[in-house]
Formats: sequence, C-alpha cells, structure tokens
Amino acid sequence: MIETLSSPKTVNAQKPLLVVLSGPSGTGKSTIVAELLKRDRRFCVSISATTRPRRSAEKEGRDYYFLSANEFRNKKRRGEFIETASVFEEWYGTPKKPLLEALGRNRLVLFDIDIHGGMSIKKWRKDAVLIFVLPPSMGVLRKRLVRRKTESATEMKLRLARSLKEISYWSKYDYVVCNNDLVETVELIRSIIRSESQRVVRCQTITFR
Repeated sequence: MIETLSSPKTVNAQKPLLVVLSGPSGTGKSTIVAELLKRDRRFCVSISATTRPRRSAEKEGRDYYFLSANEFRNKKRRGEFIETASVFEEWYGTPKKPLLEALGRNRLVLFDIDIHGGMSIKKWRKDAVLIFVLPPSMGVLRKRLVRRKTESATEMKLRLARSLKEISYWSKYDYVVCNNDLVETVELIRSIIRSESQRVVRCQTITFR
C-alpha cells in the first residue's frame, strides 16, 4: 500500500526576513525599495536616522529621521541604534525600537544602507539576506549623480572615489545585482526574496495529521 501525506495540519508563520540593499550612492537603491513596497504589502522599510541636512524632496520619517549631532550622540550612547556609521562627516544609524517591533510582527524588513551597515546587520542577524546593487558602469553612475544635483564638484569627486571602494565589497554579500533596467532589477530581487523566504531555516514548524 502506498501511503500519501495529507495536507499540513499546522504551518507556523515563517520567521521574519531581513533584506539589505547596499551599493554606491546613485545605483537606484531607494527607487528599488519604493517599487518593492508598492508590489508587496508584507514589506516595511527600516528608516535610518541621520545628521546630514534634509534635501528638498525628502520628508521626515519617510526618507530619514533627521537628527542634530547632539541628538544622534545621545541616542547612540543610550544604545538606541542597531548600527551606526560616519559618512562624509555625517552620521547614519538604524533605530532599534521600530525594527524590533517590525520583527515582532513577522514583517519582511527592507534596508537601504551602506556596506558597513550591511555587515553590522549580518552580524546581528546571521539569516539576513544581503544584496549588493551595482551600476552598469562608473560612467552611468556619474551621470546619475550629476542628474540629482545634490553634490558640488568636490563632493562628486569624493563620492565617486568612495563608490569604487564600496564596490570592492560586493563579494561579501549573498547576491549581486546590476541595476541596468529598473523593472528587471526589481523582478530579480523579488525572485531572490521569494526563494529566500522558502528556505527551511526560515520555517518554524510544519506538522501533518
């Protein structure tokens, strides 16, 4: 007699998934995150805190939590950040409280942070999925940065030099994606997330009758 398995009686909710997107400024990470949020309501985004000035199109609590240097230092001293990093003499950090609340609700959390932040998240949560986003070329990256009109010539030079250094970290990530076409890039990252969400290590309990 051939035994057949019945449908699972109990399938516990999967463990929350943390997905980190890193890469040089201008590779389109923020746009990718926005597209992922539109396509899947299960996602939420981890909003970083920063001491840098707010740009004209940015909104408090949507793009960043904008803090003074003193506010940032005090929060860091009280242990309110998962990780912090200094970039071009400005501080960035991942607030701990909203992230822990999202994990408690089994949300799929997206991060748009730099490589040092990505390494810190991976150290904090070994099962975090790290995706490195590359530009098609340095020439394309420079054109994208120029179009933003947010950096002076000197700042642009520094940012491009930093970009080359950041790109050297791609091999430390779980996946690498070249953002040449936004639609294709978003679909590729969605495929990665779907596959990662089904890994056995993320499934807590399955029982059969």
